[in-house]
Amino acid sequence: QECSKKQKNDDTQSTSVDALSSNDGSEEKNEFDTVANAKIFLSDCLACDSCMTLEEGARVFQQNQKEFFRILNLNKKCDTSKHKVLAVSICPQSLPYFAAKFSLSVNEAAKRLCGFLKSLGVHYVFDTTIAADFSILESQREFVQRYQRRNQEEHALPMFASACPGWIRYAERVLTNLVTSHICTAKSPQQIMGSLVKGYFARQQNLSPDKIFHVVVAPCYDKKLEALREDFYTALYNSPEVDCVLTSGEVAQIMEQKNVSMKDVAEVAVDSLFDDLKEGDVVRHDGKRSDGYLEHIFKHAAKELFGMDVKEITYKALKNKDFQEVTLEKDGETVLRFAAAYGFRNIQNMVLKLKKGKFLYHFVEVLACPGGCLNGKGQAQTEDGKPDRALLAQMEEVYTAIPVRLPETNLYVQKMYQDWLEGMDSKKVQDTLHTTYSAVNQTTSSLDIKW
Repeated sequence: QECSKKQKNDDTQSTSVDALSSNDGSEEKNEFDTVANAKIFLSDCLACDSCMTLEEGARVFQQNQKEFFRILNLNKKCDTSKHKVLAVSICPQSLPYFAAKFSLSVNEAAKRLCGFLKSLGVHYVFDTTIAADFSILESQREFVQRYQRRNQEEHALPMFASACPGWIRYAERVLTNLVTSHICTAKSPQQIMGSLVKGYFARQQNLSPDKIFHVVVAPCYDKKLEALREDFYTALYNSPEVDCVLTSGEVAQIMEQKNVSMKDVAEVAVDSLFDDLKEGDVVRHDGKRSDGYLEHIFKHAAKELFGMDVKEITYKALKNKDFQEVTLEKDGETVLRFAAAYGFRNIQNMVLKLKKGKFLYHFVEVLACPGGCLNGKGQAQTEDGKPDRALLAQMEEVYTAIPVRLPETNLYVQKMYQDWLEGMDSKKVQDTLHTTYSAVNQTTSSLDIKW
């Protein structure tokens, strides 16, 4: 059956959210009142609309440009006790959007985006690649551990990637216990960045976490939902790890409202979490359209489990280009079988195989967006809401040209494991870099939904 809710409830959902979020007109007017409210319609959300409660809808609505500018204006007032240190973290999959849109190199795009944000009043601009380093390293270690105990634990394998919030929400709210125990416990790069900014960086700057307002620029709307998770919250300081998520398109909208082109903005080096250092050239991880969990985990597992040094990975497309398989052969036997499943149609087929006990894969990189993170609905869309294929092709070209840096080679990450996290096997690593996923609601007809 078709998911009728996706077709029928767009207007009622957005109306309900507006009603909860509207003000009484008493808000102080400021220079940014012309910025439009960001609204999430069901066509933007990659999970079934039954996954979002009315309260969550209202809270997501607050994660828009006006909330961002509310903090900027707050910082201009005389009562310094209410001022916030405004930090913006940019996902690497967002940079190709700005590079392609404004005909810039990815390094120029990063520096000009930093310059634009700082011209508004942002204090620090970070790159989330270091957070992805941690997430990938923890995912690699977890897969090896799961593989080694696969004969003792029923739910050790397969392991599903945990970086995509659309997939996670669908798994917890719709698929429930069928898959939640198989999801990797490593936090996503966004939420690890939240821990880095409000944990490590706050301590370095002698700041209380609640004195930092942390914004993430991401390619998709589902990242807004992820920021609302209760386990990504510092109760002691009443402070979420990520206060607000803006999509790449929403940032571009701010530029349009202010009549600014990135080509006219001065280049400013992106900040580092470490003292007064600045970031160098943009780097990425293996993977054509994402953070490359499949490739990194595959190569690491081949080395750790079978002593094989895999240099290049060969993908085999199965039903479509968004469902691909990678295998490792040793002595005529297939010892590792990984898959990349992008888009809900492929996810649904994958889950049906799991339910029938015909699942052959040890690991699956699951992403809700067809085409991967670059195709997030917060950036790769035309004005009428359709996929912008020409822009996406440009973004893919830009992204694949970015140099690859292995997480293991980041010396700052290794140093932070020792100095901040008290060693790689510490309780602090588990508390800071990992979370748990569990069933929330049981939906009996969920597997019949056609995406």
